[in-house]
Amino acid sequence: MALEVTARATAPIPLDVAFRVEPGELLALVGHSGSGKSTVLRTIAGLWTPSQAKVSVNGETWLDTDRRIDLAPHRRRVGIVFQSYALFPHMTALANVIAAMGHLAASEREAEARRLLALVNLAGLENRRPAALSGGQQQRVAVARALARQPAALLLDEPFSAVDRATRERLYEEIRQLRAHLAMPTVLVTHDMEEARLLADRMVVIEHGRVVRSGAAADVLFDPAALRAMGLREIGSSLRAVVVAHEDDELTRLQTAAGPVWIPRIDGAPGSSVRLRIMAHDVMIARDMPKDISALNVLLATVVAVTAGEGPGVVVRLDVGGDEVLARLTARSARALALTPGASCFAVVKSMAVARGDVEPSQR
Repeated sequence: MALEVTARATAPIPLDVAFRVEPGELLALVGHSGSGKSTVLRTIAGLWTPSQAKVSVNGETWLDTDRRIDLAPHRRRVGIVFQSYALFPHMTALANVIAAMGHLAASEREAEARRLLALVNLAGLENRRPAALSGGQQQRVAVARALARQPAALLLDEPFSAVDRATRERLYEEIRQLRAHLAMPTVLVTHDMEEARLLADRMVVIEHGRVVRSGAAADVLFDPAALRAMGLREIGSSLRAVVVAHEDDELTRLQTAAGPVWIPRIDGAPGSSVRLRIMAHDVMIARDMPKDISALNVLLATVVAVTAGEGPGVVVRLDVGGDEVLARLTARSARALALTPGASCFAVVKSMAVARGDVEPSQR
């Protein structure tokens, strides 16, 4: 059964939000700091009660202000992962997970805690205290502890913001794998559109406590109103690659699934995996292989979809070797090139359009 949330309030911030999360689905609440997304999460968890609200999970009502129902936080079967981890520093990883298992018989707790730690790739580290674990490992303990409650809903409150980008990339992949084992609805609070794109099935963009846009993640990411609410003029996408060689003219050659790419020289040993962030306005499209152009990077692509925006622009979703790359064009250009789903084309990206800060270590 689904998680259903309605919340309205005038203070401490205006709030008017309603959404539904299906079993096994991950919904991202996206917005700037102060937009109200964490307030919504606190409402679900029972840590704050708006003037008018209703929260129900699996047909069980946790909060209904009209009917004066307001279950205490400990009576709500909810698992929460905070950005600060919130682990007990004097306890081992195993003990931290066991601490959330008051609902289980004492004889069952250790085996179940070990199973959950193995599920988040911490087998062998059960007896370490938080101070002896990396930030990423502490976050994995926090996830295992949240799951230890056998929650009806899982809440992730900016769970990756305290770790470095390389660790974040690994955690993204682990969360994607972990979801195969989760049947409950999951709500992720984040201000990072790329994070939401990688992890979420659906997104709700919140600005000043109100829903600006909701829907499938792929659709919301192309919506001009949603981008404005996030303070973004443009959306980007990511492309996986492997470092091949550092060349004499200060360029690094990478290999993608769709062909070679050259970018300004980066650190990274040959054979290491990276992820490139490419802004949609830096991608050009040609129907035929272009010749005699200055751009070095020409990748075979297939049009997935063309989405109209406000004004003369469209966003074209491209499949480039299995990765999704976005291109922002005028609608006139899209018509002239007959860009329709399934059409073959070439994505063209200037080497100098990819800055060093747009390249991150990645897990293949």
